[in-house]
Amino acid sequence: MNTEPHPPQRCGLVAIVGRPNVGKSTLLNALVGQKVSITSAKAQTTRHRITGIRTVGASQFVFVDTPGFQTRHGQALNRTLNRTVLGTLSDVDVVLFVCEAGRFGLPDAQVLALLQGEGMEGKPVLLVANKLDALARRQDVLPWLRSMQERHAFAEFVPMSANKAADVERLLGIVEKHLPEQPWFHEEDALTDRSERFMAGEMIREKLFRLTGDELPYTSTVVVEKFEEEDPEAEAEGRPRRVRVAASIVVERDAHKGMVIGEGGERLKRIGSEARQELERLWGARVFLELWVKVRSGWADDEAHLRSYGYE
Repeated sequence: MNTEPHPPQRCGLVAIVGRPNVGKSTLLNALVGQKVSITSAKAQTTRHRITGIRTVGASQFVFVDTPGFQTRHGQALNRTLNRTVLGTLSDVDVVLFVCEAGRFGLPDAQVLALLQGEGMEGKPVLLVANKLDALARRQDVLPWLRSMQERHAFAEFVPMSANKAADVERLLGIVEKHLPEQPWFHEEDALTDRSERFMAGEMIREKLFRLTGDELPYTSTVVVEKFEEEDPEAEAEGRPRRVRVAASIVVERDAHKGMVIGEGGERLKRIGSEARQELERLWGARVFLELWVKVRSGWADDEAHLRSYGYE
């Protein structure tokens, strides 16, 4: 009979913060072990607070991916994204400050300043030096880490590459030490607290950004108009689920609408096809996806439009 005491449960909120396009969403997906946050080369792909959950042994990590902090405050969309970052920081137990290894510019400094603000006293901040594999000379990381130590009293320094499984597991072990001892917030097999409807919109937006590249301004969004389970009893009866999604891609100008649709509608078809395939892999379901493109001039600077499109 095994009389050894079970280790106490640990659970905590872990914010992933950094400047835009530093690899936060890629890191979140790697930590969770499944795609829960969209990625693209376009800066500011993440626009919402995305929660990814990973339970290992007695510890549950509740990771929160945030938008990259915006330094251009003029637009209502940017102000909304920054409120999301600041609101997240006030709630969490641990912060992962993500930088590119060997690099630290003004946008990084502006995010770091948030971590030194009111309400952050005593909160452990770990420096995650990501994209280590992209550094030309590994020995350059040591003087850089020393310079970072002078900028902030980081609890830990973690040079790593988010695409290396061993590095990700090592980071989990380091974060675990900083989680409070308390019951889990979610079921053991939970991966995210976001709904499938929300994930559908995000996957369409990812394909939109990836397939339009720099042509399309980032002030474009996706609104899911309809999300229906066509056969609610399917899973219980051993049949594949069938999900029908109808969504609108919202752009600011007629010229942007043409970019999204493409010649003969080919680009819009490809966006829909790639999003549908991704959702089918994610859900293990048959997905029927309909897409439209709508022009809403000035939506990104209209607080009412932002709220109606799900921006908090």
